[in-house]
Amino acid sequence: MQRKQRLSRNTAYFVPYTLWILLFVIAPVLLLIYQSFFNIDGQFTFANYQTYFSSSTYLMMTVNSVWYAFLITLATLLISYPTAYLLNETKHPQLWLLLIIMPTWINLLLKAYAFIGIFSQAGIANQFLSFIGIGPKQLLFTNFSFIFVAAYIQIPFMVLPIYNSISELKPSYVNASRDLGATNWQTFSRVIFPLTLPGVKAGIQAVFIPSLSLFMLTRLIGGNKVITLGTAIEEHFLTTMNWGMGSTIGVVLIVAMVIIMWLTGGSGKRHARKGLTK
Repeated sequence: MQRKQRLSRNTAYFVPYTLWILLFVIAPVLLLIYQSFFNIDGQFTFANYQTYFSSSTYLMMTVNSVWYAFLITLATLLISYPTAYLLNETKHPQLWLLLIIMPTWINLLLKAYAFIGIFSQAGIANQFLSFIGIGPKQLLFTNFSFIFVAAYIQIPFMVLPIYNSISELKPSYVNASRDLGATNWQTFSRVIFPLTLPGVKAGIQAVFIPSLSLFMLTRLIGGNKVITLGTAIEEHFLTTMNWGMGSTIGVVLIVAMVIIMWLTGGSGKRHARKGLTK
């Protein structure tokens, strides 16, 4: 009797989750794949994929998307790992985590307009440059401003998984490494980093994948000087109304995201064990 009740309870929990996955994950992806095989006139065709892989414009957009996503992820990682490590050493890490997470509660559009004001010619950044004698510079609508703002927005999504991995690290491992005469760098490179690599990989997934398809920041902060696949999708769906081509680019992005998840997932524990055995 208890077994049947437990089974029915598990089924009740499983049904909403399954419906959510079917309606909001699988169905949209299938619809996107289906739409990618139709041209602007509604005729079935493979021309969209042929155009994408034979066009130097789309291939360059792909390279730009991957490159900018890599730079954003790298900048975010270089900031987030030391931050997560320091948070773990503070007395009230949950308070500091809350302060880091709080900007995610603000709408992305509002944050983008705030940075437009900061980086404008009369903004705080240029006022500071004038104060120290450098003079105002063109900060807005540059690659630097785009990467800076995108990295700022993505930092919480990198800090959280890394902090979780660091907080789960047993201090005995670090103490044993130091007792055996390892330097701080050796302890970090052979003990701390390998054991926290799963958190790093989770953070890379959380940052790199969304960064591939950014389009709002490319317009508001990059000033259309930064052209990515996300920008192309927006153009095809909202301007040219070529939903087939926009869906094709979306399918390519989904495939790229799956590849990234495959490359960064599942091998964290193996790397951790290798780091401990060296």
